Amino acid sequence: MVYFNNGNPCVHIWSIALLLLKYNARETKNQENLTIFFVAPRESELSTFKNRVGEHSKIILEDVKMRKTRLASLGKQMLSSKQTIRAIASAAVALIVGINSALAGDPFRTRNPQAIGLYTETAFKTMFQEGNYKQAKAQVQQALSSEPNEPLAYAMAASLSYIEQDLNSMNSYATKTREVAEKLTPTNPLRGNIYTAAGHFLEGAHAIAKEGTAKGAPAALNKLRSVFQYLDAAEKIDANDPELNLLKGYMDLMLASNLPFSNPSEAIKRLEEKAFPRYLAYRGMAVGYRDLKKYDRALEFADKALAETPTNPEIHYLKAQILFAQSKNQPNSKTLLEEARKNFDAALAKPDQLPRSLVAEIFFQQCRTRIRLDSKPRDCDPMRDKIRDAGGIWGPTALPPL
Repeated sequence: MVYFNNGNPCVHIWSIALLLLKYNARETKNQENLTIFFVAPRESELSTFKNRVGEHSKIILEDVKMRKTRLASLGKQMLSSKQTIRAIASAAVALIVGINSALAGDPFRTRNPQAIGLYTETAFKTMFQEGNYKQAKAQVQQALSSEPNEPLAYAMAASLSYIEQDLNSMNSYATKTREVAEKLTPTNPLRGNIYTAAGHFLEGAHAIAKEGTAKGAPAALNKLRSVFQYLDAAEKIDANDPELNLLKGYMDLMLASNLPFSNPSEAIKRLEEKAFPRYLAYRGMAVGYRDLKKYDRALEFADKALAETPTNPEIHYLKAQILFAQSKNQPNSKTLLEEARKNFDAALAKPDQLPRSLVAEIFFQQCRTRIRLDSKPRDCDPMRDKIRDAGGIWGPTALPPL
């Protein structure tokens, strides 16, 4: 049984799709029915979703009304956590922007390295090591024109188009990711299969972003089947490939972070033992341990990620979140909160290089941290909304004083 409440529809359908694929892959003849409970759904959405997704054998979709029942309370608790939402977001970003394709100078492999283009490498480092999305966008465009046979460039372009909510461009770049990867497969079957999987994932994400949960469900499910098909093909070539295991580790983390009764321990183990580059593996492990509420371990790996990417604002944000969560019910909470404040400040040091929506989110949590530190009233909500709702894709050059 699985429980979902209203929230990000892309999160719901991709988690359901991942679950269905794992469920249908079991090699047993006497499977029990899989029941998916929707907590307080929109009536039209539930009805359409039942018609489209409920056709799968052995799947039952049920509407759980939000009465004062233990079942509804449990479902709401498990899926309303902001920590869970942020974990999903981190994993989704990792998948969408082609974290599976981190081949810049091939940080994965010390033997048999596989080179990528100089411009693609530069864009990759700007995005993942520096966390500068704005500059990376210009560099990705240069990579597309100079290195048209590199699928990573198209995957990053698709991710940036998603951030900009330019869904037509996202779809075009997603398709190019898949097509270029398919052409690469005869000469490099490992990377070809990995990138073909990434292209299918991006196309499925586009279907959900454009059509919504109910209408986009069939396309998303079909695409997820293809994702696993090509990842399995890559695994048969080299099950210990660091690049492949980074992608699969993040995918397992996404599933564990979003589905009740799931555990990120397996994803953490895969990232720890087989995934490279290390700063991306450390980042995923920090998220996984945070969701397990093992905050000391989460901080350990957040610090390791920061040691390798000290200017990345998203890693500072992750560390700040962990410290804020750790400060609850702690006798030394002021010390932890002050450290969290410093990391929030570092995350917001260059707000114009980050997407506006992310800047608004970080600012809001920084504002809440300041209130807990000095007990002074602040209008966190309207200040956040002003940042979020202003025009443009990127954050402002200056933020409201706190």
